[in-house]
Amino acid sequence: MVARSPQPTPWIFAALLLGCQHPRGGASAVTSASEPIVAVPVASPAALPSAREASPAESAPAAVASESEPAAPPAPVDPLLGPDGKALPQTEDRPRADSAALAQKLELLAEAIVKDDPAIALPAFFPVVAYEQVKDIAKPARDWKLRLVAAFERNIHEYHRAIGANVQVLKVTGLEIPEAGVRWMKPGSEGNRVGYFRVLRSKLRLETDQGKSLAFEITSLISWRGEWYIVHLKGFE
Repeated sequence: MVARSPQPTPWIFAALLLGCQHPRGGASAVTSASEPIVAVPVASPAALPSAREASPAESAPAAVASESEPAAPPAPVDPLLGPDGKALPQTEDRPRADSAALAQKLELLAEAIVKDDPAIALPAFFPVVAYEQVKDIAKPARDWKLRLVAAFERNIHEYHRAIGANVQVLKVTGLEIPEAGVRWMKPGSEGNRVGYFRVLRSKLRLETDQGKSLAFEITSLISWRGEWYIVHLKGFE
């Protein structure tokens, strides 16, 4: 499980460009390479909307599922579908490192690593409804599942082995995003039909329940509707 503090604590972050807009909006999207954003999400996950929490319309007591029924998969952290049930389109909003949704994704990732269960972190992974809009390839959903998700699952297992069998809790202490490396990838680049922000080689910092500090790479983060999602966790596969 992921360590959770009883009371929320404000975000701590050091950055010059957290308020930057898309390059087309007038503000610069690039800062010095020696000044990466260091976002430290120390807010209690209990104070954030749960990725598996029912919506207000679903807050009424529901019948308890039988033991034979499979558990429902985790819901996405960010809204992906409109009221009509259709996938929402991409925006050119630049993701922020101090996003509550990003903090929640990191908590799910840490929980998945410590429990060796990649399914827990799927809401933090680039969603298939977005990938189908972005990639200009045949059968994008198949590529998403058989290549990207399969690699993500292998990497979760690798990171679990790296923390050791005795670790029971991982606390997220920071995410270092090299802000100078954030790029708007225009349609047509990387085989995509829709543009997105991309940043490579971010570093997730964690602390075990035994007080050991760890750092794991998040190789590629890609934006969808103004929020960061993981695409490659450990290298490009």
